Amino acid sequence: MSEFDLVIRGGTVVTAADTMRADVGIRGGKVAALADSLPESGRTIDAAGLLVMPGGVDTHCHIEQLEANGSVHEDSFVTASASAFAGGTTSAICFSSQFKGHPIGPTLDDYRRRARASMMDVSFHQIITDPTDAVLKELPGIVAAGIRSFKVFMTYDPLHVNDAEVLRVLAAAKKLGAMVTVHCENYAAIGFLTEALLAAGHTAPKYHAWSRPPVVEREATYRAMALAELIDTPIQVFHVSSAEVAEEIARAKARGLKVWGETCPQYLALTAAHMDRPGFEGAKFMCSPAPREEAEHERMWGMIRRGVLDVISSDHCGFSYEGSAGKGQNGRDVTFRDIPNGIPGLAARLPIVFSEGVSKGRITANEFVSLTATNPAKLFGLAGKGTIAIGADADVTLWDPAKQVTLTNALMHHAIDYTPYEGMAITGWPVATIRRGEVVMQDGKVQAAPGSGRFLARGPYPLIAPRGIVANGFDPVS
Repeated sequence: MSEFDLVIRGGTVVTAADTMRADVGIRGGKVAALADSLPESGRTIDAAGLLVMPGGVDTHCHIEQLEANGSVHEDSFVTASASAFAGGTTSAICFSSQFKGHPIGPTLDDYRRRARASMMDVSFHQIITDPTDAVLKELPGIVAAGIRSFKVFMTYDPLHVNDAEVLRVLAAAKKLGAMVTVHCENYAAIGFLTEALLAAGHTAPKYHAWSRPPVVEREATYRAMALAELIDTPIQVFHVSSAEVAEEIARAKARGLKVWGETCPQYLALTAAHMDRPGFEGAKFMCSPAPREEAEHERMWGMIRRGVLDVISSDHCGFSYEGSAGKGQNGRDVTFRDIPNGIPGLAARLPIVFSEGVSKGRITANEFVSLTATNPAKLFGLAGKGTIAIGADADVTLWDPAKQVTLTNALMHHAIDYTPYEGMAITGWPVATIRRGEVVMQDGKVQAAPGSGRFLARGPYPLIAPRGIVANGFDPVS
């Protein structure tokens, strides 16, 4: 009998903390050995000249998500998994919806059913749009089932929650030992600016960025953190787009708050100018918050190096350019207000961050692993994920740091008909992806079976415990 099911030989193992030449032995879907040299046993992969890194963990993905109008996001759990594997990601957290005036349960049951087709390992964030007493009574059972994070939106119809509702969600999360994630933009300010822009005849996609400048994100970020401080509930601020927003997070961290900042490749590679294209073309680049000016990229890398932003996710939210479910679902002569927000990025995330970060000397390979695998796994309690260590899940990406690739939509393996990164030159590319010891992508070919992924139930973990500090010593939740 072979000692190992799979041996990865001759590569350079890179974790968040270490870089070493080592062989990796895998048995029963787990990392079973790390050594200078392991005997050939079972299947062997020659990783000479390659980096052996943990499979990516993407904690912000909209996959086959149900919408209030009855539509479903185009990427299914099968196509999204293929895209993730193509880009070196093995685990993801996606979003179960809740609609105003409706309970969580039936929608969550439907989403669980859809997720059974996944090829990658997945967990959920539970969106809360309507924290009524009845909805809050559902939350203990949801957390007990392993869904230990809630998502609130401070903008968007019909998702927006007001400050009082944010406080109710924060209080419920504190009682249940859950994390709260927040989309921070000022709802009223965006509405005010949008009406003014439309009245002035400014309707093209480029004005999407004008309707939500950094100040509306900065204000909402400060407000969300202040509310979280009041309740003493840990939060993650999603998709930070600019350094001025990150500075608010830095100040909160300096005060000792449990707040974490996330950014995405679109805020490191795209700009508002991408939306300033003829006709409807700019819609391909519309997401919220909007990409900023080019000079912001370097400032954002500075915030990453400082540790203010410690997770880079994709915020994969794909709408095709063509078709009735895509960017033009309301027509191509509509104003920017009526164009769906979101861009695809599951497969592009790791290559862009490696190329722009590691290959250009902005971060080390160890920091790359921290930002894209280890930190997100730790932050959301994904035990056994995000590292290469004895006993961890054998989620591994073999990376060719010198391989040069030009991004095309065909390389993305998603259901969306475009990538906003078309034509981008990349240095560094995943040549194989291994999920729990199974090779699920090799040389661009995805070879996993639908339904082979697992649901990642998340139990309690100390990182997100409240600090025990409340104003005047009075805890309004207990």
